Amino acid sequence: MKHSRILILAVLAAVVSCQGRKTTTVGSTPETEQRIERLLSRMTLAEKIGQMNQLSGGGDVANYAEAIRNGQVGSILNEVDPQKVNEFQRISVEESRLGIPLLIARDVIHGFHTVFPIPLGLAATFDPDLVEQGARMAALEATAQGVRWTFSPMLDIARDPRWGRIAEGSGEDTYLDARMAEAMVYGYQGRQPDTTSMAACIKHFVGYGAAEGGRDYNSTFLTERQLRNVYLPPFQAAVEAGAMTLMTSFNDNDGVPSTGNTFVVKDILRGEWGFDGLVVTDWNSMGEMIVHGFGTDRKDVARKALEAGVDMDMMTYGFLSHLEELVKTGAVKEAAIDDAVRNILRVKFVLGLFEHPYVDAGKAAAVQYAPDHLAAAQRSAEESAILLKNDGVLPLKADAVRSILVTGPMADAPHDQLGTWAFDGEKSHTVTPLKALQERFPGKVTYVPGLRYSREKRDSFQDVVAAARRADVVLVFLGEEAILSGEAHALADLNMKGSQSELLAALKAAGKPVVATVMAGRPLTIERDLPNCNAMLYAFHPGTMGGPALTNLLFGDVNPSGKTPITFLRTVGQAPLYYSHNMTGRPYNGETLLDDIGMEAGQTSLGNTSYYLDYGAYPLFPFGYGLSYTQFAYSGITLDKAVYGPEDEIRVSLTLANTGDCDGTEVVQVYIRDLVGSITRPVKELKAFQRVTLKAGESRNLTLTVPVSDLAFYGLDGVKKVESGDFQLWVAGDSASGDPVSFQVE
Repeated sequence: MKHSRILILAVLAAVVSCQGRKTTTVGSTPETEQRIERLLSRMTLAEKIGQMNQLSGGGDVANYAEAIRNGQVGSILNEVDPQKVNEFQRISVEESRLGIPLLIARDVIHGFHTVFPIPLGLAATFDPDLVEQGARMAALEATAQGVRWTFSPMLDIARDPRWGRIAEGSGEDTYLDARMAEAMVYGYQGRQPDTTSMAACIKHFVGYGAAEGGRDYNSTFLTERQLRNVYLPPFQAAVEAGAMTLMTSFNDNDGVPSTGNTFVVKDILRGEWGFDGLVVTDWNSMGEMIVHGFGTDRKDVARKALEAGVDMDMMTYGFLSHLEELVKTGAVKEAAIDDAVRNILRVKFVLGLFEHPYVDAGKAAAVQYAPDHLAAAQRSAEESAILLKNDGVLPLKADAVRSILVTGPMADAPHDQLGTWAFDGEKSHTVTPLKALQERFPGKVTYVPGLRYSREKRDSFQDVVAAARRADVVLVFLGEEAILSGEAHALADLNMKGSQSELLAALKAAGKPVVATVMAGRPLTIERDLPNCNAMLYAFHPGTMGGPALTNLLFGDVNPSGKTPITFLRTVGQAPLYYSHNMTGRPYNGETLLDDIGMEAGQTSLGNTSYYLDYGAYPLFPFGYGLSYTQFAYSGITLDKAVYGPEDEIRVSLTLANTGDCDGTEVVQVYIRDLVGSITRPVKELKAFQRVTLKAGESRNLTLTVPVSDLAFYGLDGVKKVESGDFQLWVAGDSASGDPVSFQVE
């Protein structure tokens, strides 16, 4: 898209803003806008700049009192003690000149005290309604203690599992990410703002998940077309869902750090999308622009961040220290500061902080770990677990099992089970698999840890093997400690750490059924481990109620229904490998592997195509994959038309049958391919999905719809539109299955 058109759109958006709207992207009203203008007219320049400053709390209130009293703080993060929060607010509301309340923030990423599965696990549910419910409960717990702003959801498309922060997002797919984005925004903020609304902060804007080599904080090199077709749509969906705030990312893209990127923040976010919420930097990302070499000092990067459209500075002190001077010298206009303050005040007004700055500290504890919160956390963990292998040993029959060996470093690891970014989850409330199994089967469970933690190395497992030989079944819990995934935890080797693979092999050699459950923050390379177990469940760190959830799954009280939200690699050397790649000029059409090449073969392409000679073309498990204890059959897949117009809806009908002997839930997935475009197009793209529960032997006629407008993309001319031509559509249980049906768009 040409920059001239972008600028026109930005001007038009500004004109619309000046003319006034009934509502804004964050849900403001004309009356609220009038209140903002009245308050802004009373503020000094110093007080305006103070609203743009965010500090990290967590210490003695007295350390911050003077700055708050003088109007130098707009937001405080990392304080969750409701009494301290009330004292912060009292000073700001009752002792500062203008009485503007503070915006209290916290990283509430996948639950507050009640911890749900990590976001990658939530995405594996393919259940936006359940995800919204979990986010709503997180908001209820957090707001009860005074937290009114969370730095979630993370909407970074991530296709390289070496990147530790893959744990915090919804995986590799743009469509799935967008649906999860909407769900979490609705959950955190509520459908209508009230005192339990917690402002969502969509992050990291933008492209951070494509960090080169999977190394955190690293550069990205995404074209504008890639940004618009793959990385920006989840953010736009979240903005349209009413997200109140947005965070710029650490990375530079094509040499421009996001915190100073006028094109993505001001032109696209503000201009094209009309976003009038609060834009905050990531922690010191303004200051890190100096390290990037994008600015000479804090004064320089403060100017660049403001000009790019940033409203609030998290922990750089660049705005607080230099904006007043920059205004006085004419380097920046006070009108730009006014716009930033409007965006900050707008969020505070919409949240109702001016009317309700305080919380009832005496009632805060009663909201935490509410029974319905724990039940929802357990259900989320149940739906998120993915059955990757089963030779028939699962589900276990409780009445047939007399002795159970529980082993492995994740069997009783309450802290690690919570996963990354679970600041407020408490080990004392976490129910581990060992605890759940011991409660359910008193006297039948023998626990031999085998490994104390996931990175431990051992030469022998004689004690574990001896116990395995005495058991009817071996339940081994493997994976990653929480500290091995998340921010600043990139890995080059994705095999299970320590001696976990050796433990699994030793247990298999004992001759008893071995069921492996992996709890991790990313898709590990587990190909070498699959032969050493009879069945494998994969649970992205499942949270507070992971133990009961996994127990229910293992013993058939719940039938697994999770699907992979990210491609599982055979080896890390395949990264990045994802299902929706573009068609190459020499697509895979058969394999000639290393052993097939003669000793003195001449230099030739061998007729080979786009794959690795040593590992072939395919991943270990494709996107959208997951087994069940039953089987599902798809039949009668038909479209309502052969040719569609750009305003039509594609209606695909089918019959789904549960052909097994137990009830189960299937995630029906619709994929589409645009065969010829003005640019090369992905081989498949997810465009719809639906969870369907069927009783054993039941069949159901289904109809799923895809608006033709969802086939639009930014093509060669830089304009988003649906291009006419031939298409294919698949309906299946994963991205690699099913037969296509054809249609046209005119």
